[in-house]
Amino acid sequence: MGANIIELTDQSFDTEVIKSQVPVLVDFTATWCGPCKALAPIVEKIANETAGKYKVAKVDIDDCPGVAQKYGIRSVPTVLVFKGGERKAQHVGLTTKEKLLKLLES
Repeated sequence: MGANIIELTDQSFDTEVIKSQVPVLVDFTATWCGPCKALAPIVEKIANETAGKYKVAKVDIDDCPGVAQKYGIRSVPTVLVFKGGERKAQHVGLTTKEKLLKLLES
């Protein structure tokens, strides 16, 4: 995983995402998920290219069932964008870098 991607846990989610001063892209993923593996390099590119402007984080749904359940994650990959502590955008499934950046910027 890239240096600019934060690995979230059920315990760190509120501090890193809800209390963040900048928009946060959260990638809900799983080690056994093929489309998640395809999305990972796209998410890493966004993390590297937008470091400082946005936060990029990952949640493994098997390691953090509390967060996944709280936000109703039923399939992976699911990407949520949080701004000011609130969920502002969501995308389910494999997507492009451009679509994810659009979610962050909207």
